[in-house]
Amino acid sequence: MKRRQLLGAAAGTAVGVSAVAGCGLFDEDSDPAPQPDALQPVLDQALRLASAYDRAIVAEPDLRDRLSPLADDHRAHAAELAGVIGVALPSAAPSEPPGDAQSVASLRKAEQAAQKTATAACRTAPADRAALTGSIAAARAAHAEALR
Repeated sequence: MKRRQLLGAAAGTAVGVSAVAGCGLFDEDSDPAPQPDALQPVLDQALRLASAYDRAIVAEPDLRDRLSPLADDHRAHAAELAGVIGVALPSAAPSEPPGDAQSVASLRKAEQAAQKTATAACRTAPADRAALTGSIAAARAAHAEALR
């Protein structure tokens, strides 16, 4: 191979590699990270509330009949939200410090805060999600009243 042919081949290879590199093949940040779903905070709160109720029941077994249906509601909401968002529910409840039992008063405050989150999500949700978030907001308000 003559010197000119060798240099030409090397230059052609360099141009080909730079063209491939320029097309995004080697770019690591070519796609922006997806934004979290707007319903994710509502889902996260449903999981935390179910866990808080479970801890309260362990700490005060006499409250089981009163609190178990509310915890079950939150688990049902979490399952429905996960289906809408398209995520899997965690296999275990979010870890909380042991001994951090929830009093009925703190559960009521948590329900009121979670109701505000669900209401805000309902106001901004597209029509196909508004009914779900509205019903979750209403359930959380009802739970807060049940805890009076």
